Amino acid sequence: MRTIDDVMALLDGLFAPEADRWTAQAGDWWDGFYADRTREVPFFVAKPDENLAGYLERGLISPGRALDVGCGPGRNALFLARNGFQVDAVDISATAIRWAAERAEGLDVRFRHGDAFTTEGSYDLVYDSGCFHHLPPHRRIGYLALLDRVLRPGGHFALTCFTADEGTATPDAELYRQSGLSGGVGYSPDDLRWIFQDLTEVELRRMKEESPDSRAFGKSFLWTALFRK
Repeated sequence: MRTIDDVMALLDGLFAPEADRWTAQAGDWWDGFYADRTREVPFFVAKPDENLAGYLERGLISPGRALDVGCGPGRNALFLARNGFQVDAVDISATAIRWAAERAEGLDVRFRHGDAFTTEGSYDLVYDSGCFHHLPPHRRIGYLALLDRVLRPGGHFALTCFTADEGTATPDAELYRQSGLSGGVGYSPDDLRWIFQDLTEVELRRMKEESPDSRAFGKSFLWTALFRK
């Protein structure tokens, strides 16, 4: 090994075959995940996250340039576009991007199939609903580098991720020993505050459980967090 990329590739290999969900080859795994649109997957609904809708209603965020990291079928990206944001939305699944583009109905969202962590630009909001908890510990380094690179001073980073109720609470070192994430990493509020300590916490709480007839998506097994740079 001679480079950081070599180290990352070595660590990626410790998570095979689960690495198929987030390495450069992850598109195939997620294409299969999104292939059947009729499956009863909670976040397949065409609704925004309740916390995201709430941030806008309460004036915690305001329209500007937004990046949706791991946008899936685009439900949050489209909500932002409908509310005055200029949106770039990226996902590693071409199937998800096609679905999102079909839902766009002429809205000004620039959907891109690819690796969100190579994104360049300057954004007032970076939003992540369900990507971060699928990353192994060493890939948090690139995630933080993305935020540092693209988030404008005064801009906001908003996140939904697994609590320990839904994801594994296994310590980082043990994840490498067991060679897997058990479907996703579950975090505590203190974990999130430590990881994103270079940002200022605005709000961190459990997501509100929303009823099927609600205009927003909400599941109580998720944390919602809003930070400011």
